[in-house]
Amino acid sequence: MTGSPPIHINTRIRENAENLAAALEHHMLKNFAPDARKELRLFSAGEAAELLGISSSFLRKLHFDGRIADVFTTSGGRRHYSVADLNAIRAVLDNTAKTQGSYLKGRRTDDKVQVLSFLNFKGGSGKTTSAIHAAQRFALKGYRVLAVDIDPQASLTTLFGYQPEVDFLHSGSIYDAIRYEDPLPFSSIIQKTYFTGLDLAPGGLILQEFEHETPTALRNNLQPPFFARMATALQEVEADYDIIVFDCPPQLGYLTMSALCASTGVLITVVPNMLDVASMSQFLQMSADLLDVVSNAGARMEFDFLRFLINRYEPSDGPQQQVVAFLRQLFDKEVMVAPMLKSTAISDAGLTQQTIYEVERSAFHRSTYDRAVESLNSVNDEIESLVHQAWGRV
Repeated sequence: MTGSPPIHINTRIRENAENLAAALEHHMLKNFAPDARKELRLFSAGEAAELLGISSSFLRKLHFDGRIADVFTTSGGRRHYSVADLNAIRAVLDNTAKTQGSYLKGRRTDDKVQVLSFLNFKGGSGKTTSAIHAAQRFALKGYRVLAVDIDPQASLTTLFGYQPEVDFLHSGSIYDAIRYEDPLPFSSIIQKTYFTGLDLAPGGLILQEFEHETPTALRNNLQPPFFARMATALQEVEADYDIIVFDCPPQLGYLTMSALCASTGVLITVVPNMLDVASMSQFLQMSADLLDVVSNAGARMEFDFLRFLINRYEPSDGPQQQVVAFLRQLFDKEVMVAPMLKSTAISDAGLTQQTIYEVERSAFHRSTYDRAVESLNSVNDEIESLVHQAWGRV
């Protein structure tokens, strides 16, 4: 009796990869036809007022007094605002404010660019979700933001409506700016996105080449060394941005170390269960050992802040509450006050490659949507306060 014929695993995996890529392309075309590119929705008057930091009644008064330009208005008289509209209103408000910078909160003359790395050793910790929502919230509040995807899986790039395996298979990714042989200017790989104020430095599978090439580069003493290449590349464009957000790969490789050495703030995402906490313990120990090595080699190790971000938190889950209490007792103020709640609204938005800030409230049960948005806003506004502290603001 003979069994099933053997599977040629290389051939089978390639077939699966090609079938999946074709299905994803079909999914993209179906949801974003005809040109398969995304557009950002308009925001209601209530949302606009919250993002501007003013009341809805004051926003209406600005229109009534003719201090700000007209915006898109429905047949029912409801105003809707684009991000460009919000930025124009901020400029008007800041121009007449008693204190300059009350509404335009970006970098001032002596402020250094804030470079934030979201990372964890374990996949599924909500790292990419946290990074993109933070980047988008900053852009919605008027900051100039650059999102940098250094994960070869390129999930962040995909969420911006690109197909990394097609659009950046051989060129155009962040790899081109940090590679050892003939690196390109960082500005040449930056992509403008549909999200006003938010640019993207795309990722892709080719980033794995950096991991493979670095041992040889170390043997040959190629300069700058791996840990300084990201910071060196960013110098060309950092004047154009207030905040740069790194989505790091779920591993402690050369890419992650390079991003860390370019960062001013680190946010470690952690799911509150003991298995993830045990994994994080190993991650922290390995990070410390590797950072000691690169520090001794001359890498910059001064950070403005490090925080643990509780992710996928369920307040009604008793064991999770215990784990969070354990972490707060252990790390005190380094655990962020606001956790990111687990929400079906966030995961459902991901089905169409969108974030909670991109989808309409009407697409979900209102309480579910409001709960998710409130949680994300609390997290991202806490990160904003850390950025302001780093800039020396109260």
